[in-house]
Amino acid sequence: MIDKGIQFPQFRMLSNRKSYYKITDATHFQEIQLSGSRKNVFEFHATQYPEMLKIKDMLECLDGIYVEISPETWHEIDPTV
Repeated sequence: MIDKGIQFPQFRMLSNRKSYYKITDATHFQEIQLSGSRKNVFEFHATQYPEMLKIKDMLECLDGIYVEISPETWHEIDPTV
């Protein structure tokens, strides 16, 4: 399902710039949600097929929903995460 040659971590954001993702492997990711000046941080472990598909979609960046970002952009959002 996910290309075995992919290097982790990978970094993505939603095209609306409200959520940022650090994908640490094929089944784990962190999400930072921005809401005004507030930042909510979540950890996810994909155990069910729909969750695994979400990671696959994030990695593929299809349809412009997810956008690849640099590690530097991730650390600008929250340097402690």
